[in-house]
Amino acid sequence: MTIRAVVWNEFIHEQNNDTVKDIYPDGIHSEIARAIADDEISVETATLQEDEHGLPQSRLDETDVLLWWGHKAHGDVSDHVVDRIQQRVAEGMGLIILHSGHFSKIFKRMMGTPCSLRWREAGERERLWVINPSHPITQGLGKTIELPHSEMYGEPFLVPEPMETLFVSWYEGGEVFRSGLTYQRGAGRIFYFSPGHETYPIYKDPAIQTVLRNAVRWAYNPAKPWKDVSEAPNVPYDKAPEPLEPKGASLHKRGEAGYR
Repeated sequence: MTIRAVVWNEFIHEQNNDTVKDIYPDGIHSEIARAIADDEISVETATLQEDEHGLPQSRLDETDVLLWWGHKAHGDVSDHVVDRIQQRVAEGMGLIILHSGHFSKIFKRMMGTPCSLRWREAGERERLWVINPSHPITQGLGKTIELPHSEMYGEPFLVPEPMETLFVSWYEGGEVFRSGLTYQRGAGRIFYFSPGHETYPIYKDPAIQTVLRNAVRWAYNPAKPWKDVSEAPNVPYDKAPEPLEPKGASLHKRGEAGYR
């Protein structure tokens, strides 16, 4: 079994900010790709600047898990590409949203909420508490992950109640944040993981890399894609599981598509 992962990055800060460029000279996407690749995970990358943001339908159809890092250019992402990703997640593709991707078009669409939070750049310490040590994503970790410098994300975090909260972060300034959350949409699993501010070498941290590798494995769905997940067929009365005679008036003719 080989899990086919794609790491998507808007790839802007690494090109116009010297601090970020020094930490991630090849881009955050390349750092994450190196971190998660192993005998079971093959990794490719894509960026905002590529045609169709590097995510044409043919590539998404061959992707098992998509990792997403965006910050400065959420609005530049094509709605058509977002539509494709949403459909593929519903069919069974895994989606891992990282750090400031909480404001990405795809995450906000999948959540259906503002996805807003509180934040501060002060280089403060972050301690991630492992809430469920038996979950596949937290395997290989201790009780906490300690990051010496991080961007504060604080509650309230305006997202739906998750399936599971795997991490809760405490910051040196006193705030707390639900920093690792799981969801399911259709046949696709979603994991949101908040650490990853670009001015700190967070994706070089071995424990963070362990979380990302574990998350790719957890998000992978080996089943065939649920290709008709978005269809809403008009089922004729004579195709019902039990004998049925139509009663009353109908807006639609036999086999006619419904309103969408």
